[in-house]
Amino acid sequence: MADRVVLAYSGGLDTSVAISWIGKETGNEVVAVAIDLGQGGEDMEVVRQRALDCGAVESVVVDARDEFADEYCLPTIQANALYMDRYPLVSAISRPLIVKHLVEAARAYAGTTVAHGCTGKGNDQVRFEVGFASLAPDLDVIAPVRDYAWTREKAIAFAEENQIPISVSKKSPFSIDQNVWGRAVETGFLEDLWNAPTKDVYDYTQDPTVNWQAPDELVVSFEAGRPVAIDGRPVSVLEAIQELNRRAGAQGVGRLDVVEDRLVGIKSREIYEAPGAMVLINAHQELEHVTQERELGRYKRQTEQRWSELVYDGLWFSPLKVALDKFIEKTQERVSGDIRLVLHGGAIIVNGRRSNQSLYDFNLATYDEGDTFDQSYAKGFVQIHGLSSKVAAKRDLGL
Repeated sequence: MADRVVLAYSGGLDTSVAISWIGKETGNEVVAVAIDLGQGGEDMEVVRQRALDCGAVESVVVDARDEFADEYCLPTIQANALYMDRYPLVSAISRPLIVKHLVEAARAYAGTTVAHGCTGKGNDQVRFEVGFASLAPDLDVIAPVRDYAWTREKAIAFAEENQIPISVSKKSPFSIDQNVWGRAVETGFLEDLWNAPTKDVYDYTQDPTVNWQAPDELVVSFEAGRPVAIDGRPVSVLEAIQELNRRAGAQGVGRLDVVEDRLVGIKSREIYEAPGAMVLINAHQELEHVTQERELGRYKRQTEQRWSELVYDGLWFSPLKVALDKFIEKTQERVSGDIRLVLHGGAIIVNGRRSNQSLYDFNLATYDEGDTFDQSYAKGFVQIHGLSSKVAAKRDLGL
């Protein structure tokens, strides 16, 4: 029996062409694996059949929506993860899950090689291949688009010459990746940093002015850092993301226009839509401000940036990332309560907080009658706190 190559299959042009190309170039059979991450669009059964029509010997669709929400989106919420303080890791957190299922398929279908459709300019090649190296270092890797310098024009020509059954357009201006956590759009006229995004860039969000007269107020409830209810109605993590995608998207929330630092050393302009992600991260972050002790909160904010960088850089399975996961998990024990917020005109406005784990003491905070804070302690505290600065200033000023 010929060796088998397990391909991460999206159903698009590049991976559909890759099925035929791998077979012709290597003589190996191709097993196509498509992962449902809540990306919407085509019916997954249509995608599965397309892979068979393109020449795959096996075609598998994995419904990983709840797994993605519970094991990848939830840690991202709990880490308040925003790469460069802006990007909620829409594509980055999906890659290790895809890697996991490709490795499982390779074991199940006697695969010796895994393949992906990434280019040599992006981060995803790293995320896939470092992931494979971490989970299955015995597997070989093929990356036809990168290793053989495919262009869209070449892929279309190959599809036409080999009668590959896929409908393609030479005029599509964008490269798009999407899942339930968000949507990423790049290339085309967006590569000119001065060009503003046009209406056709967006799909998950409406123009922020459309519902200007109808702001949406809601309450998100958490237990131990996990979203468990919206407006008092119990939800799974997946349901929370889906509902907030709909409600926040209708208010134009979650549109991000980012110039980011790619791992390969270049800057890239990306347009992201992540309505549910941005609401959940903002709400969770606000609840932490209420429930976490000051020094723990300060230190956690340092780890959040590092966690985001590790995930962006494809190091989901790395020892440091795994260790930080344990720390972040510990910090969530008392992050329970409700956050009330208003979605309006593309903005997320928090206007209410309550928690039975709150560290906010009204009697200490108030300036009115009932104040229990003994201000007489403050004078000595300030003097001791600033003593080292005072001593240094005397020396530096020659006093």
